Amino acid sequence: MNTEFESTADRVVIIGGGPGGYEAALVAAQLGADVMLIEQNRCGGSAVLTDVVPSKSLIATAEMMDEIERSGGLGIRIEDATDTEADTRRVTADLEAVNKRILSLADAQANDIYEGLIRAGVKAIQGKATLAGRDQVHVVEAGGTEYTLEASTILLSVGAHPRELPTAQPDGERILTWTQLYDLDELPEHLIVVGSGVTGAEFASAYRALGTEVTLVSSREKVLPGQDEDAADVLEFVFRNKGMNVLSRSRAASVTRTDSGVEVVLADGR
Repeated sequence: MNTEFESTADRVVIIGGGPGGYEAALVAAQLGADVMLIEQNRCGGSAVLTDVVPSKSLIATAEMMDEIERSGGLGIRIEDATDTEADTRRVTADLEAVNKRILSLADAQANDIYEGLIRAGVKAIQGKATLAGRDQVHVVEAGGTEYTLEASTILLSVGAHPRELPTAQPDGERILTWTQLYDLDELPEHLIVVGSGVTGAEFASAYRALGTEVTLVSSREKVLPGQDEDAADVLEFVFRNKGMNVLSRSRAASVTRTDSGVEVVLADGR
């Protein structure tokens, strides 16, 4: 099978600069294509900016907090720590500083990806792209410039975004999607996480380790539906052992903001 483009005149237009998009752009450029990548936000997509990189950075901070909390068992004493109350937390997290570091790391990686694309000969454009025909893409750049590109190959790699339910509309302050959590500058006293998939479980675990009371609402029998059942059982045991309130077989019917916080009503009336 021929894996090379017939000439450098062959143009590949890629819509979306996430892992699928930018990796495809690099490969196409290596094979001699004229490659143009259009990304509405930053290179790296949600994986770099709001999902994989930020969430793993948050988990690393939470794990460090957990290690420090358990360091007394290794004979380590923290100066001015108080041991008179079992529930006294000897260390606290500055969430504003934590999120600032997380976003800085994401920004640095997005820049690295962009620079790598440019070095490879890819033309990376910040803007919005829409299909204008079988072999045409209409582009509106961030600065407002509009034009239509002709392409021999068009790749759609637009990713996804959080689904917003009519009965649970995010307001960016108390009702949040996971992408908005990095805007918080203080740890919430109580965080209710609706959804026990990978993303929900990660944030529930991290915020519990950071010192927040956490309730995890799962519509399924176990957390991490679709994953290994034994692993899910162990994870749920660990969550409960760390003081997390895990509500299994509990589907959220509505989420509303109140004067003092947020109220989540479950489908069974709780």
